[in-house]
Amino acid sequence: MFESDLSDADLINDLQSHGMRLVDPSAGHQARRGGAGPSDHKAITIGETTVMVPVHTAPAFESPFLVAPPDAKGQSRVTRDGAEIAKVRFPSRPKFYDLKTADGVPYSHIATLHSRDVLATTVLQTCIRYESRKKTCQFCAIGQSLAAGRTIAHKTPEQLAEVAKAAVELDGVKHMVLTTGTPKGKDRGAAVMAESARAIKAAVDLPLQGQCEPPDDDIWHQRMKDAGIDALGMHLEAVTQDVRERIMPGKATVPLEKYMSSFKAAVKVFGRAQVSTYILAGLGDSREAILEMGQKLCDMGVYPFVVPFVPISGTPLESHPAPKPEFMASILRPLGEMIVRAGIRSEDIKAGCGKCGACSALSTYEKLKVPA
Repeated sequence: MFESDLSDADLINDLQSHGMRLVDPSAGHQARRGGAGPSDHKAITIGETTVMVPVHTAPAFESPFLVAPPDAKGQSRVTRDGAEIAKVRFPSRPKFYDLKTADGVPYSHIATLHSRDVLATTVLQTCIRYESRKKTCQFCAIGQSLAAGRTIAHKTPEQLAEVAKAAVELDGVKHMVLTTGTPKGKDRGAAVMAESARAIKAAVDLPLQGQCEPPDDDIWHQRMKDAGIDALGMHLEAVTQDVRERIMPGKATVPLEKYMSSFKAAVKVFGRAQVSTYILAGLGDSREAILEMGQKLCDMGVYPFVVPFVPISGTPLESHPAPKPEFMASILRPLGEMIVRAGIRSEDIKAGCGKCGACSALSTYEKLKVPA
């Protein structure tokens, strides 16, 4: 037997800040490198909760956490500085990864399994901001997986529908995340979200989250909803203007006020808890700034999904330190309480990152109900 003084929330938080070293790097299904959104992670299940933990990042190579190969029962021992602190499982490789489309594209190049039961895709693997080093978000690796031949530039509605249907039927996928690089045009990616959703919903009954920048015209929120998007993500990433300008100079030209007005309009269409934003802690925003923004968002009915920043290899921020677990806990614990008070818990979200929760310990802190 082993004993750990850590709650699951604190253990998840520690693992996500430090990353983990694997005795057998092939354990579980292959970790995703590069691409849009969270990357360089591996999924593990702690108790009933599946989370993404960095394995290919600079902090992970120095991590105090070592994960042994799975035993005969499929369990892996997690040790910290030699002492066992937990047992975890690796979700198995999805069956749909073995298939190809009629024109020969592997299904895994069109969408990937995230966590345990979430399908994720980047519909457009190009972005107007990524093309310029002066405009690019410093943390983004959207072009890496494309350059490495692990994905395709534009997933057609037909391809997405085909893969989504297979993932539901073969692997029991429960919901799907559609994100995109920002294309030219004032819809900011909303049009490609709607087009994709329409095809997927015609093929399979699967809750969908669309993610894009705030469209110029709020009419796009209703158009996305009508097409089959159930939940919407518009991602702030950073909450203060000086950090925004330093970390994502192109995206920082979209004012925070535009995000706020777009959030308000979107909540009217999708409902409370069905609109969310991704905030990367550890890029320079203070605890106070993040919690102040978190409260504003909760009051609006927008779910503030705060995750620890993960430095991805090959990006300008690859050597930027990951946030300390203590810093993350000082944000996530009170934020979890705010979310519960606002009645917008992760379990109420129909689809997407907040519902999945695997990239942050936030949803586990929501369940604690411990005074801050």
